[in-house]
Amino acid sequence: MADEGLRPIIIKRVKKPGGGHHGGAWKIAYADFVTAMMAFFLLMWLLGSTTKGNLQGIADYFSTPLKVAMAGGSGSGDATSVIKGGGKDMTRIDGQQKKGEDLTPARNYSLKAAEEELARAEAKRLQVLKDKIEEAIATIPSLQQYQKQLLIDITSEGLRIQIVDEKNRPMFALASAELQPYTKVILHEIAKILNDVPNKVSLSGHTDATPYSSGEKSYSNWELSADRANASRRELVAGGMAETKVLRVVGLSSAVLFDAKNPYNPVNRRISIIVMNKKTEESITKENTEANVADGIEAKQAVDEAVNVSGVVQPGTSQPEQAPQVPLVPATH
Repeated sequence: MADEGLRPIIIKRVKKPGGGHHGGAWKIAYADFVTAMMAFFLLMWLLGSTTKGNLQGIADYFSTPLKVAMAGGSGSGDATSVIKGGGKDMTRIDGQQKKGEDLTPARNYSLKAAEEELARAEAKRLQVLKDKIEEAIATIPSLQQYQKQLLIDITSEGLRIQIVDEKNRPMFALASAELQPYTKVILHEIAKILNDVPNKVSLSGHTDATPYSSGEKSYSNWELSADRANASRRELVAGGMAETKVLRVVGLSSAVLFDAKNPYNPVNRRISIIVMNKKTEESITKENTEANVADGIEAKQAVDEAVNVSGVVQPGTSQPEQAPQVPLVPATH
């Protein structure tokens, strides 16, 4: 009993970790939860803002991504797709390359449609010019008294302005190409308006069927009509029209009558100013070009035919190697 009283008493103290519910382990779990929720809401937003076709592309991509990437399809290479990449450029170095079906309607460009559109635009421009000339005739005092002598219409060649004679008011002196003072006034006013359009101009002179007094063999209605057309051209240029606008000046005598039933009617004596459309202008320039080319070819053939098979040059011809080369280009006159 004595020994038991001397045995030492050992007290074990267990230290519990401090902090308890104030520890930080819960923060990690909460951060994981927030991250998962953000990913969930982001996924729901993407699914809600994606079209049905792209959703199918996404589903195909996740089921067999390599197949979709190589074969293409809606969503595989489209820059608007949620899943980027696909097509020929897997790395997207050269940008998105859509290999799927292109739903954009193809545009067909027709030369005929373009020409028709240009023709409509030109017809509209000539109509505006016609209205402007008619307004000028109605408002300008110097032209109002000549309304009956100014005839304006649109033909297949373009806008035609005809200045016709009246019984007591001729445009030119009798049997002459000298313009009357009031005819110059008319031409000056028209010249100011013609510069508003880029179209070329053609002038033609006409007479009635009354034969010229000196007869056909010297000076006839053909020469008279041509001189009157050229006199009108000079007056238009003097009135302010650009000289380069004139493409053709012709005299038609009484071949094209205004009043075919009465060849001697004074109205047949007239000047026609045609503001040509593009088709008429091209037909004139093309005809001139083809004529010069044909002349050049015929001249070259004549030189070739002058040389016989043995190489001997016929009298009056030059040596083949020295034969002048005929330029096959349009004349500048």
